[in-house]
Amino acid sequence: MPENVGDYRLMDRRVVDVIKSLPEKDRFMKGLFCWPGFSNITIEFVRLERASGDTKFNYWSLWNFALNGITSFSSVPVRMGVYLGLLISLFAFVYGVWVVCKTLITGVDVPGCASIMVAILFLGGVQLFFLGLLGEYIGRIYKEVKNRPIYIVKKTIGDTVKDHL
Repeated sequence: MPENVGDYRLMDRRVVDVIKSLPEKDRFMKGLFCWPGFSNITIEFVRLERASGDTKFNYWSLWNFALNGITSFSSVPVRMGVYLGLLISLFAFVYGVWVVCKTLITGVDVPGCASIMVAILFLGGVQLFFLGLLGEYIGRIYKEVKNRPIYIVKKTIGDTVKDHL
């Protein structure tokens, strides 16, 4: 998506028809305007200060808007859960090896504390990994349910142009 682009657009009928044909109910329009891949032109202008009133967008609204945009077009947040789970499990394994080596060399500081910590970290990492994996599947289901066309073909027949979805 282009940066610093406003919400007001002049669109060709083909773009409007493609966007209207999408069966989605929860639409992130800033992303959907760019999604069909038609060429676009940006007209730059100087924004004047607001003449009166205040914006109705607060930080919480902007945060929710950003989350809506991220989740509408990306499964990266869910995938981060997989990687974070692997990282925590790896950390727990390394920590467990360190605890065993330290116990063999110096003895036990507090009985049971280190082993419980290793077990909790490892199992937490494994749970986070599988939760992220489950999220990956749900993300793929979400993409299928949106039922967006894989591509848009522009076919020229004589002098008329038809878009086939």
